[in-house]
Amino acid sequence: MAKFSVNDKCPCGSELKYKKCCQAFHKGKLPSNALELMKSRYSAYVLKDVKYIINTTDVNNPDFTTDTLSWAKDIEEFCTIGDFRGLKIIEFIPSDEISYVKFYVNLYIHNEDHSFTEKSEFVKVNNKWLYKNATFE
Repeated sequence: MAKFSVNDKCPCGSELKYKKCCQAFHKGKLPSNALELMKSRYSAYVLKDVKYIINTTDVNNPDFTTDTLSWAKDIEEFCTIGDFRGLKIIEFIPSDEISYVKFYVNLYIHNEDHSFTEKSEFVKVNNKWLYKNATFE
């Protein structure tokens, strides 16, 4: 990825500058709903913010592990080889404790199309939204 500036458009697709959008979440502001979390996690993948991805993953997620060094290495490798070309939100089903976001990610790995549609489940734990799991379509 080319050098990224806080004045560039946010990777999440909001049309706002990154500094006015997902950067606040990456610096510690808690997302107010699952959609904000999902979009900020996508931006974290684009920007290789491995710590944010780990810190916003629920312990019941299949990828969760206490071996954070190995997990971080795997995420960083995926972020490095992935060419994230866009995010499209298809559906957001809000709730107070469990929410769902269905989205499409335009993704290329080694110049091959690996784009996918995912329906993610998010849970609110101790007033913090976390990514729990996903189904792919």
